[in-house]
Parts: sequence; C-alpha cells; structure tokens
Amino acid sequence: MGSLAGLASRLGRGPPRATFEAVTTTAEWLERYAAALGVDPPSGEELNDLLGLAGIAAHAAERTAAPVSCWLAARAGLEPGEAKKRAGELAEALAG
Repeated sequence: MGSLAGLASRLGRGPPRATFEAVTTTAEWLERYAAALGVDPPSGEELNDLLGLAGIAAHAAERTAAPVSCWLAARAGLEPGEAKKRAGELAEALAG
C-alpha cells in the first residue's frame, strides 16, 4: 500500500516505539540538529508558529498529522507563520 490511506491504516501497527531519555533541552536539541543539517535553528517566533501549526493539525485531525504538516510546510517552502495561518484557515473550513 503506497497511498496515504494505506499508511494511515498501518500507523498503529508498527513496531514498539523506541524510548529515548531526554538528555538535552528543546533549545539545545534544535541548535544541535540544525547544525547537523547545516541550517539555522528557528527563532523564538518561528518556533512558536511551528508549535502552533502542529497544535492546529493535531486538533483538526489525528495527532500524527502534526509532524507531517510541519514537514509539508517546509517542503512547500513556507515560512512558519504563513504555514500556521494556512493551517488555521483549513481547520476553520473543515469545521465549518
């Protein structure tokens, strides 16, 4: 199954989630991960917008929509504020 529906139907049946003990703060992780990727970490405002986008997606759909929505926004080249705005508009339209 290569479709999104197929993926969604399998999400709950994967291997057990790995357990990681947090050894760093969010800010430290984001700085280190950004450095590993060769990009700048998000500003405070960008981080708030990304968390807002994730929250909108998680409340408008299943929780797994949150990280993938952030990935889609990045793939589309959207700034976090614009991505959050568009997610809010979509959530309002779906609730409409």
